[in-house]
Amino acid sequence: MLDIKFVRENPDIVKENIKKKFQDEKLPLVDESIALDKEARELQQEADELRAKKNQIAKQIGALMAQGKKEEAEEVKKEVAKNAARLAELEAKEPEVREKLRSIMMTIPNIIDPSVPVGRDDSENVELERFGEPVVPDFEVPYHTEIMEKLSGLDLDSARKVAGNGFYYLMGDIARLHSAIISYARDFMIDRGFTYCVPPFMIRGNVVDGVMSFAEMDAMMYKIEGEDLYLIGTSEHSMIGKFIDTMVPEESLPQTLTSYSPCFRKEKGAHGIEERGLYRIHQFEKQEMIVVCKPEDSMDWFHKLWRNTVDLFRSMDIPVRTIECCSGDLADLKVKSYDVEAWSPRQKKYFEVGSCSNLGDAQARRLRIRVKGKDGKYFAHTLNNTVVAPPRMLIAFLENNLQADGSVRIPEVLRPYMGGKDKLEA
Repeated sequence: MLDIKFVRENPDIVKENIKKKFQDEKLPLVDESIALDKEARELQQEADELRAKKNQIAKQIGALMAQGKKEEAEEVKKEVAKNAARLAELEAKEPEVREKLRSIMMTIPNIIDPSVPVGRDDSENVELERFGEPVVPDFEVPYHTEIMEKLSGLDLDSARKVAGNGFYYLMGDIARLHSAIISYARDFMIDRGFTYCVPPFMIRGNVVDGVMSFAEMDAMMYKIEGEDLYLIGTSEHSMIGKFIDTMVPEESLPQTLTSYSPCFRKEKGAHGIEERGLYRIHQFEKQEMIVVCKPEDSMDWFHKLWRNTVDLFRSMDIPVRTIECCSGDLADLKVKSYDVEAWSPRQKKYFEVGSCSNLGDAQARRLRIRVKGKDGKYFAHTLNNTVVAPPRMLIAFLENNLQADGSVRIPEVLRPYMGGKDKLEA
């Protein structure tokens, strides 16, 4: 959410930013928000003047009564009653105007970084860099569900009967591999100085409003019926929510946390979900990283975060590349975002396995996460990035480590988490 003062003083910048995101239908909201802000300030000013006048009149009535001027005092009391009625009207109207203003401000997109390429959708995202050499083996790489089933590691049929499409049972060595990757990712981030955390897996509605737009929430979140609780779609939600309504001492920044959680997503509009194996699912587990920092440090942290993911995948011999999201592909709260994509030998192309985002002060402003510095108070900047999100990551792992005989090689870094095994075989 932008600062209304910034919108008031820079309407052309805000409108140009909306155009860059190809959301022209939101252009009228800029002038509407400015008008509502003016109305709210005028209502507040008039109310403040009436409160001050009320105090002055109270003293005047006291003086008149002391002088025995009861008739004059009664006339003044009539003015007090008239002002009180107007004040009550103002006190009822001002919150309504401010709530309408807040609702509009929540839908005006954040100002994107000048370095973000302008494009309409993800088809215009830009490849930045490749890490590792993509390899296509001289044998056929089966679909990932077939690899897992041959290793007795996947049961989709039972999951459909128990929970429906978009769910799964992982079994045996595949289930162990899944846990091994999560554990390795946890230790990888701890070794890089991040504090490990297991957060709540449900959050309240005010936290949801603070970390994402309504459109994202509607497409992703499962609500607990009859309660003000939502299942998290990623632990970033509850991790950033941890700082809601806090005043963070500047000397304690940056806050660098890595978190484990299950994640739950509706995947609204995901047609044919049963045909996609583990690509698009309703439930998965994830290791995440988040940073709360000073504004001047956020872009440096952004580049450190996505590099962590690249280094993790390369340590498991998986080729990856980074993609910069164009303006039209950025969620409204984001300032800048990179996707990390892993190589798929079967598809002979890359696919997304993680996303790194700098949200500026948008989440902090919504959640009231402020920093107390030596020169005053200000809103923090927040960032998040996927460390690893199996079981989708398992697809990249299995395809890139599959051998001609159907076994799967275990990279050296994972062997301590797999009881010393160097390969999986039927």
